[in-house]
Amino acid sequence: MKKILPVLLCGLLLMLAACGSGSKETGSNNNGNSNNDSGNNNEEKKTVKIGITQIVEHPSLDAAREGFIAALKDAGYEEGKNLKLDYQNAQGDMNNNMTIAQNLVADQNDLILGIATASVQAVVQSTKEIPILFTAITDPIGAGLVESFEQPGGNVTGTSDTHPDAIKNTINAIKEFIPDAKKVGIVYNSGEPNSVVNVENAKKVMAEIGLEAVEVSVSTSAEVKQATESLVGRVDVLYIPKDNTVVSALESVITVANDKKIPTFVGEGDSVKRGTFASYGFDYHDLGYTTGKMAVEILEGKKPSDIPVGFPESLELIINKKAAELEGVTLTEEMLKDAKIVGE
Repeated sequence: MKKILPVLLCGLLLMLAACGSGSKETGSNNNGNSNNDSGNNNEEKKTVKIGITQIVEHPSLDAAREGFIAALKDAGYEEGKNLKLDYQNAQGDMNNNMTIAQNLVADQNDLILGIATASVQAVVQSTKEIPILFTAITDPIGAGLVESFEQPGGNVTGTSDTHPDAIKNTINAIKEFIPDAKKVGIVYNSGEPNSVVNVENAKKVMAEIGLEAVEVSVSTSAEVKQATESLVGRVDVLYIPKDNTVVSALESVITVANDKKIPTFVGEGDSVKRGTFASYGFDYHDLGYTTGKMAVEILEGKKPSDIPVGFPESLELIINKKAAELEGVTLTEEMLKDAKIVGE
């Protein structure tokens, strides 16, 4: 009996150990699932607040905003879940623009996006602490937003919509596609710093290739049609730069151009899709998407000052076939061979 008792005790201990081992293994599986869930929770993004201020509505700026939001969503920041968006549009009113900027700062957003120069400038005047991103900006250095493209400095960075060859290629296309053209009408708002830069750059290229610029300035979108009409009989083609005031009323330009058969070249591709003839442009949705990726970097700890200013990566010639017909342009195979065709 004495010999049997130790054997029984050993057997009992082995059974308990086996049970314990089985329990531990089961627990390990449960904990594994729990840890995975916990890991997923840890990977979930914290809720953030982002303010967006846009100077005016038009397709290019709208596309940039949509691209920005798409990049956030792809990175796991989704409105209604962990992202609170406050989008406001100034409708071209400078007083509204400043009020919007001040309100977005007062609401203590985690980050503010300014779309177009005036919008960003108002935000920059209102805060030095909240990270600021910009997009659809022609000259961020000249506008006083950043110190340099490589090292922006401060709390501001973003993407510029000025590809170094865009204006040059578009103006050269005027000479190539309308060889008899001598005078180019330009409608723009001289109160928009980005427009002034665009027009000056365009005039330099025109002078180099023997074209004469005829300028008409507007201050509101309501003046665009009359300004365009004032160029009829005085110019051979029209050039509309990336000007928020004029582009927001682009249909007024198109109406005159179609009625008077004036070929119209523009500063960005979305205006070609709306009914003008041609441009060397890019996709503003892609530009906004790049800006959105910058936002993700900032939300996850990177400083704006450490993120270089971005630019469009490529250009393409965009031609609207229907607009060419309406504006009296005879298309050739040479014009179309490398072009993206819209308006068919």
